[in-house]
Amino acid sequence: MLKARYYQNDGSEGKAQALPEWLFDGVVHEDVLHQVIKAYLANQRQGTAAAKSRGQVKGGARKPWRQKGTGRARAGTIRAAQFTGGGVAFPPIPHSWRERVPRKVRALARRSAFNSRAQGDRVVVVDSLEFDAPKTKKLVEMLGALGAEGKALILTDGAKENVYLSSRNLERVIVRPFGEESAYDILWANFLVIEKAALEGAEPSAMDEAAMESRSRGEPAVRARERAAEEEQAERRKARPGHGGKSRKVLEVEVGAEILPERKVASKAGAKARAKAKPKAETKPKAEAKPKAEAKPETKSDTKAEAAPKEKQAKAAPKKAPPTAASGSELDLSSIKLPNVGDLAAFVAQFDNDSDIKALKARDSRKTAVAHYDARLAELSGSAKGKKG
Repeated sequence: MLKARYYQNDGSEGKAQALPEWLFDGVVHEDVLHQVIKAYLANQRQGTAAAKSRGQVKGGARKPWRQKGTGRARAGTIRAAQFTGGGVAFPPIPHSWRERVPRKVRALARRSAFNSRAQGDRVVVVDSLEFDAPKTKKLVEMLGALGAEGKALILTDGAKENVYLSSRNLERVIVRPFGEESAYDILWANFLVIEKAALEGAEPSAMDEAAMESRSRGEPAVRARERAAEEEQAERRKARPGHGGKSRKVLEVEVGAEILPERKVASKAGAKARAKAKPKAETKPKAEAKPKAEAKPETKSDTKAEAAPKEKQAKAAPKKAPPTAASGSELDLSSIKLPNVGDLAAFVAQFDNDSDIKALKARDSRKTAVAHYDARLAELSGSAKGKKG
């Protein structure tokens, strides 16, 4: 239940006054308010704007020049819209702008306007408004004591001439008998000053009683079905694959499973990079199955086709130092992928055994790679001689 501030005749503030529920139900319909205010402003228009068309302007009965041969555009009268002193193209004509709004909609808009002001603590209830004579100064002092700053709407218990005459010289104050105000008047004012006797003596109209009865019945069955259908449609939309964006990936985790902080959703690019960088150690090497195929020379086109994917694999996969024969571990040369020729010098520098380098050289059929193997073999032979000496 909404309440409003209450002031007595001596200006002292009393206990907050409860507002009647049939008028202040706490519901604000913004769409209805917009419709009613728009219709109210349209009904204020006189609709007397008018202008003359080419047929209503005096003169221009004959053709100004001949149709052809002058080089100018054809014209039939000098009172056309493009000539000075001519008529207006599509001129405004007097007509009515009036819009009709149903009574129930107007009553709903009035209640919504009252609720919007009551929710903002902009409704003040006074004990009585009685002026012995019209006095503007007295009305201004009363509004200042009530704290009604800015535009104010005063609703009296019936027509009170002295209060009305006291406000005629104030452009920011409107006085209306309670019940004759419109939704526009209520929204125009920043504060509402209502006489207590007006609230107590007012009775709900047929539209207000119908609204109270409708609220007591609860939500209509039709609206409940519509709301249930909207919720069901929203659930189906969420259940569709790819809901929320194509790039979004959902990580399915079992209920109760512990999620590690470093666990992340893998993207397509990362998955492809790991698939390319994965070594083919599980498959059997072609050198063992067909030893003659290893010695087959490759053409330039084959070399370029093979070098392209190998270059991508070398960028995606981290370079790891292979086990050497000096460490005592067995080296499977068939499982080692040969890098691009540009990275071959750093790759060969990781091997310290002559037999391993020679085996890799025999396996590599690229002519441009022979120099790197020979240079590494020369380094190893030179270092061996230095140790012996």
